[in-house]
Amino acid sequence: MPPEGHLVRALDGLDLAVGANEFVTLLGPSGCGKTTLLRTISGFEQLDGGELLIQGQSMNLVPPHRRPVHTVFQSYALFPHMSIGDNVGYALDVRGVGKIEKRQRVGEALEMVGLAGMERRKPGQLSGGQQQRVALARAIVDRPALLLLDEPLSALDRQLRQAMQRELKNLQHELGIAFVFVTHDQEEALTMSDRIVVLNGGHIQQIGAPAEIYHRPANAFVAGFIGESNLFDVHVGSVNDGVAYLLDSQGDLLQTRHPDLRVGQYAQLMLRPEQFHLHCPGEGFAALEGRLEQLLFIGKDFELLLRTGHGRTVKAVLRDAAQQGVQRLRTGDSVQLWYGLEAAHLIPGGA
Repeated sequence: MPPEGHLVRALDGLDLAVGANEFVTLLGPSGCGKTTLLRTISGFEQLDGGELLIQGQSMNLVPPHRRPVHTVFQSYALFPHMSIGDNVGYALDVRGVGKIEKRQRVGEALEMVGLAGMERRKPGQLSGGQQQRVALARAIVDRPALLLLDEPLSALDRQLRQAMQRELKNLQHELGIAFVFVTHDQEEALTMSDRIVVLNGGHIQQIGAPAEIYHRPANAFVAGFIGESNLFDVHVGSVNDGVAYLLDSQGDLLQTRHPDLRVGQYAQLMLRPEQFHLHCPGEGFAALEGRLEQLLFIGKDFELLLRTGHGRTVKAVLRDAAQQGVQRLRTGDSVQLWYGLEAAHLIPGGA
């Protein structure tokens, strides 16, 4: 907790545009500003500077109930004494929509989330997944321009969560409205998003498509936060025919193909564990050599820990296509792990 009277800059210089039919996910560690940003969009936090626009209109002075925005929370927040139909239609009552139109729109919303004909049931008669769908129907019934989702699936079990991920994505396309989604689950973010916004300390670290965020992180924070990675502090020893030969801080030699590197330049090199191969697949690959320190079977894959001659531990995940070769390995064996020169991603900067 900051000292009393100490101001905390929860969001700092944040500039983000969300398309009209886009699924954008906010991802980052606890306290990075995700929920503050949602509350700012919905109107429950006020901006100290800058401007919030929705459909080209400034929202800075617009109260929450007048913004074309709805939020779906982790807790479904359904009224237990009211029927499903009345829960879904509550926002329409507030806006003074007539009974006939309300009945039609409630029915349409429930059909969209797969709960057609359940208007008369009470929340207590439904499963957790069904209650989450009711919360979604309530959020879309008056056709907002923007739907905010604050970890709405985190309370569901894995199988139901995966099913709801597919349903949410399909629903977003069907509705044609923007979704801003908050999650701590990286796999969920990578699976569902058109774009991911990685936040840390109130700053945007990177905005991009899931594949770009994963394979081409902008900095060491994103590389370390998204998925697993092997990060090497390197400097460029030489460049020959577009291939840079890099010396790791611990003395290991690595290679990458990069058009703009200069001899003596410092950077970080990232290799994802699944980018390694046990045997050289062909041209354009280089190897790291060492001794096998640990071998684990993790379902369909094998996880290897390799200790190089200079003492660095490198993690590799080998897909089941390599099982026959992996199963012959024993702790202490000398091993070569091959990686593509194009797959080795260079992050500017470094020591």
